[in-house]
Amino acid sequence: MSCRTPAPRRLLRYTLVLGVLAALLAAAVLAALALGSVRIPPGQVLSILTGRADASPFRTIVLDVRLPRVLLGIVVGAGLAVIGTVLQALVRNQLADPFLLGVSSGASTGAVLVIVLGIGATLATTVTIPAAAFAGALLSLLLVYTLARGGGGLTTNRLVLAGVAVSYVLSALTSLILVTSARADHLQEVLYWTLGGLGAARWDMLALPAATLVVGTAVLLTLARPLDLLLVGEEGATVLGLDTARFRAAVFVLASLMTGALVAYSGAIGFVGLMVP
Repeated sequence: MSCRTPAPRRLLRYTLVLGVLAALLAAAVLAALALGSVRIPPGQVLSILTGRADASPFRTIVLDVRLPRVLLGIVVGAGLAVIGTVLQALVRNQLADPFLLGVSSGASTGAVLVIVLGIGATLATTVTIPAAAFAGALLSLLLVYTLARGGGGLTTNRLVLAGVAVSYVLSALTSLILVTSARADHLQEVLYWTLGGLGAARWDMLALPAATLVVGTAVLLTLARPLDLLLVGEEGATVLGLDTARFRAAVFVLASLMTGALVAYSGAIGFVGLMVP
């Protein structure tokens, strides 16, 4: 007799879990929109969201200030969770997360350079900082990939070690930039960004992270079967016809690009990609 859970029972369990999670997400969104320096009754929030309170004095607070932050948090959190799941399967380690491979440190270094040097100060919150963070993430990705491929070829251990090494070097570089910066306002802004935050979110900032989440997740879903093959080990996956080196490199690049695009707008929000999967 099979010890597997029958398909209908598994489907019911997954449906219940998804229903509970959806309810918790809805409650969290409502609480985030209602609570803050100005408290808004939940009923009033629902009326504003459904368009029945167009003349409400809280309309601007809910729709233009809090809702973009909430949506950006959902998009970034979902994206980091997906990336964390993929990386844990890729390196076969449940402690892997989106920041394991040095991409977050590269994004932080790029953003810190722009803030300290004052490049494009008038566009810093909307264009310059996200662009510099993404550029830093790309450079760190290239550096990690180059180091991991040298010598004995691209393997999981080399990939992780190269990522950790690059992460420490870039973190040290970021600290050096902060120490040599003489302006206190720079330090405050850098600290806010490196800790991660959604306070600068606006409607025009949601398009790229949302597109990154949708397109990246769709592509990663098509790679579910090869990722499952990796769980049996590299030799087993190779015997079953998977080019493990090329596949690992492709997934690594995709996950890193997704991470760079997401943290470029939210800062280095960690822990989600480790715990949620």
